[in-house]
Amino acid sequence: MSESTPAIILDCDPGHDDVVAIVAAARHTDLLGITTVAGNAPLDRTTYNARVMRDLLGLEVEVHSGAAGPLVVAPAFAGYVHGESGLDGAELPEPTTPLDGTDAARFIVDTIHARPGCHLVVTGPMTNIALALVQDPSIRDDLAGISFMGGGTFGNRTPTAEFNIWADPHAARVVVDSGIPLIMAGLDVTHQFQATSDRIDRVRAIGGPLATVLSDLFTFFSANYRERHDDLEGAAVHDPLAVLALTHPSLFSVAERFVAVVDSGELTRGMTVVDRRTLVDRPTPNCRVLETVDAPAAWDVIVEAIAAARG
Repeated sequence: MSESTPAIILDCDPGHDDVVAIVAAARHTDLLGITTVAGNAPLDRTTYNARVMRDLLGLEVEVHSGAAGPLVVAPAFAGYVHGESGLDGAELPEPTTPLDGTDAARFIVDTIHARPGCHLVVTGPMTNIALALVQDPSIRDDLAGISFMGGGTFGNRTPTAEFNIWADPHAARVVVDSGIPLIMAGLDVTHQFQATSDRIDRVRAIGGPLATVLSDLFTFFSANYRERHDDLEGAAVHDPLAVLALTHPSLFSVAERFVAVVDSGELTRGMTVVDRRTLVDRPTPNCRVLETVDAPAAWDVIVEAIAAARG
């Protein structure tokens, strides 16, 4: 069972690791809705993939599509990681339930006001969240916080920038500068949580359509990571850590840090500057930064969530 059951809106761009975040959220949160954004793949694909997962899990939650591109910079996708569909590697069933809306920012605003004290969990570019804040800044008062996957002290899209922040740095800066309580699951912690072959085997052994789809996705995702890195045994399963940070906080060590986003520069666009200084006059922390994760225990949580799901 979860340590807590937060009410959340999950804003995502599925994406192999996003679908694991959906599974974790379905099991361990009061999931108020899913919103989609362009990121790992174009918006039509990320929205399609979210609908597939809703059906596979038998979820009775709304799915609303959102921003098809960043606030300022040109759109860029991650087909080189996730394939052109965003979920290459498995045969996905056709979604049967319709999309509920196409204005994710409005859905976010309305849901936060209807459920004060809820959280946003953001596992893709932050475009929808920035648009919601611009549309109605008062959501700050009703929102308990934002747990996001993004950033880190090193990059994956560039040497300094993680993909989600790089993909829409202006939106990320709006969010990080908003004054809302933040939790950051950056690459420093997510690279500790890998879909190794033995962990994939545990998922496949569960049996059923959901476990089969997920183990096939993990196999594709992990082969890609091993080919593209010198030092990883499997894919870094980034996104569910932003969910588990709320539901299973004891899995993590955390540091209070000041974090800033750089939104421009050939070498610095999308960089998250994490202030680790011990100077007394350093800026006041604005973010709880996840530093370590108990990866075996976290994988146990994911396996149990898959086994408990329909399918």
